[in-house]
Amino acid sequence: MRLLRLFKILRIALRFSLDELILSHTRLRPLQRVLNRLLFWRDSSTSRGERLRLAFEALGPIFVKFGQMLSTRRDLIPLDIADQLARLQDRVPPFPYAQVVSTIETAFGQPIASLFSQFDETPVASASVAQVHFAHLPNGAPVAVKVLRPGIGSIIEKDLALLDTGAWLFSKLWHEARRLKPREIVAEFARHTHGELDLMLEAANCSQLKRNFADSTLLLIPDVHWDWCREQVMVMERMHGTPISQIEQLRAQGLDIPKLARDGVEIFFTQVFRDGFFHADMHPGNIQVAADGRYIALDFGIVGTLDDIDKEYLARNFLAFFRRDYREVAKAHVESGWVPKDTPIPEFETAIRAICEPIFDKPLKEISFGRTLLALFQMARRFGVIIQPQLIMLQKTLLNIEGLGRDLDPELDLWKTARPFLERWMSEQLGWRSVMRNVRAELPFWGKILPQIPRLMHHQLQRAHDTPLQPELSALIESQRRQHSALKWIAVALLVLVLLQAAAAYLYWMAAHG
Repeated sequence: MRLLRLFKILRIALRFSLDELILSHTRLRPLQRVLNRLLFWRDSSTSRGERLRLAFEALGPIFVKFGQMLSTRRDLIPLDIADQLARLQDRVPPFPYAQVVSTIETAFGQPIASLFSQFDETPVASASVAQVHFAHLPNGAPVAVKVLRPGIGSIIEKDLALLDTGAWLFSKLWHEARRLKPREIVAEFARHTHGELDLMLEAANCSQLKRNFADSTLLLIPDVHWDWCREQVMVMERMHGTPISQIEQLRAQGLDIPKLARDGVEIFFTQVFRDGFFHADMHPGNIQVAADGRYIALDFGIVGTLDDIDKEYLARNFLAFFRRDYREVAKAHVESGWVPKDTPIPEFETAIRAICEPIFDKPLKEISFGRTLLALFQMARRFGVIIQPQLIMLQKTLLNIEGLGRDLDPELDLWKTARPFLERWMSEQLGWRSVMRNVRAELPFWGKILPQIPRLMHHQLQRAHDTPLQPELSALIESQRRQHSALKWIAVALLVLVLLQAAAAYLYWMAAHG
């Protein structure tokens, strides 16, 4: 079976002249000329990016998803190819209703009629991994039911194995493959794809985002009906909204489109910097708008996470960019380890300034993020910038947000919209609010350790007293002198710690009571 699939991949690759991408190595060009003569009937007039996109579409849904992910890696692939791959659509024919019923009844061990009072046979959405049907629970609540495609796991495993084989061949045949790291890209794609195969994980992602935005005036997240969720089935609240791509319909509803664009930017930065947990698949098909102007997020199979260190360095870089403080940007990259420690700061600063300065004070419609990213990544390679794996999903989501913003309001100034939020966030991280939050987090530890301090001091004194006499009197005197000196500093340190705790507790009390 794998050989047949590999043969199909090779046939499609030759059909769309993809051998030109692989056989560009100087040692392989004679073979390419031979193939061009043998396959003279091929049409190579279209661009290489378009031919690659058509090949992925012909290979099936898993390759379409891989192409979509690859389109976000503009640090690795040429822009003309990335632009074409970004046009890939994850739309496939639905699987039969009988298979939907079989999957649900197998997952729950009971008839579908006892689980739902009504179930629409026609799906409202169909993608490569799952499809969605509308239904009603026994209590009449309207829900959306997501069901995995039967056998999708084995299909994905076979295609991932072939992708890895192709990546290995690619790394051997193309001279720039070492920089592109094709096998690492496939491994990253495999990790995210495996996550989409467990709908309980997606339900958990949805539930976490729901808690994060429980009181939000900007974003709605559906409730998860946990009693109706299994690995193959996810049931959530049915949401009612207009797709974000239908701008004229949104305008006809009287919604403020420029405000909607600004809200999208704020939602993104809130997820990233406040929560460190963000929806990483925010393309137009997964975003709707409610009648009251709030965003509705759908499809939570792919999320991104950032730790506190990532968030701090990102905020520091963003703010430095917004303030045009390119030296601070260069220093942040060096201190975070994103570039080698011996990178000359002035030279790095000058290179960043040359790229970023021309794009400021321009509306979004006049900024080419594609060219800017390309220039940044070319500069990054020159200075040995290390691409951070944990930031790949963030980069992908930022590109999605940019696209949404451009569609909604071409005049949107991304910089002015994001800067106040980031300045407020940094203030909360470094100001008195941060002190109070850290004090509150440490109080349980301090409350446990402080009562033990007298016993610890007594133990140390007892050890000093019980130290056996040494043969050399001078060594004994020196040892006792060191111990007494150490005990003195321990006592001073403990006194300072007690005073600091008292001061922190007082500040915390003052903050809580007025």
